[in-house]
Amino acid sequence: MTAPEPVSWGILSTARINELVLAGVRAFPRVRTRAVGSRDAGRAEAYAREHGLERAYGTYDELLADADVEAVYVSLPNAFHVEWTIRALRAGKHVLCEKPLTRRPEEAEEVFDVAAREGRLVMEAFMWAHAPQIRRARELIDRGEIGELRLVRATHAFTADDPRDIRLLTELDGGSLMDVGCYCVHAARRFAGEPERVYAEPIRNGAGLDVRLAGTMLFPGGVVAHFDCGLDVPVREELELVGADGSLYLPDPWHATAPRLELRRGGRVELEPVATADPYGLELDNLSAAIRGEAKPLLGRDDAVAQARALDALFRSAEERAPVVLDQ
Repeated sequence: MTAPEPVSWGILSTARINELVLAGVRAFPRVRTRAVGSRDAGRAEAYAREHGLERAYGTYDELLADADVEAVYVSLPNAFHVEWTIRALRAGKHVLCEKPLTRRPEEAEEVFDVAAREGRLVMEAFMWAHAPQIRRARELIDRGEIGELRLVRATHAFTADDPRDIRLLTELDGGSLMDVGCYCVHAARRFAGEPERVYAEPIRNGAGLDVRLAGTMLFPGGVVAHFDCGLDVPVREELELVGADGSLYLPDPWHATAPRLELRRGGRVELEPVATADPYGLELDNLSAAIRGEAKPLLGRDDAVAQARALDALFRSAEERAPVVLDQ
């Protein structure tokens, strides 16, 4: 049987995150990165030459007009995710939008409504969820290896010290919760369900941006999640899933560059075997397979809307300095 043609991808922007995506897809024959669009033609051409892309466009609209591009990866700043995802869908493209798609649940609903009308697929790019170590953690929990899940602990932080960094700009929807805390929220939801009540305590800079934030989320069945995120502290990346009889500990949960899954119980630590696979490549491969009708997107509408709902509640809690109850 002849293998399907690889999906032809375009990239909207020359953002730094693209470097990881382009490196990750090299091992996946279903993915063909073909074009890049920028606000500057010279920058696009230089970027295309550097990364071996066939086509370069000086505007995002020009890339969306390329009939040979089937899908686009939107890696623009957070504030432009919804706008350009919708524009790409209406141009007939499938879309992988860098996380977070949005912090507003009504915008997430609109994105997927447009996708349904246009007959196109869209997925939020939480690449961490595609890694083999996460699938294995889910299997172990479902098998009862740590007993009933009771606590989720997560952290994601690093130092962003360039004042021009888009993650430090309020007008571009920057901040620690949007940039790195969203991973912690997503992880808690993937393993514990949807939160019933949340509380967030932010530390803000002079511009009112949350440079650090600690959050607590209560889930059905009494599962509690604690997380912290930051843009002004050293690198910290951890995920721990604690059950009644043991726990699972992942010291590299988000990027899985050195995947490790520890099963801790009875005073012993057992290393679970997990494969190494690039999560950025895996997410593009998953959506490409879905475009060809060979798979389903790992993350869809329900997940994106619920993620936005949780972020919205956390932001409201941070403003009100009080717990927020979510509608179920």
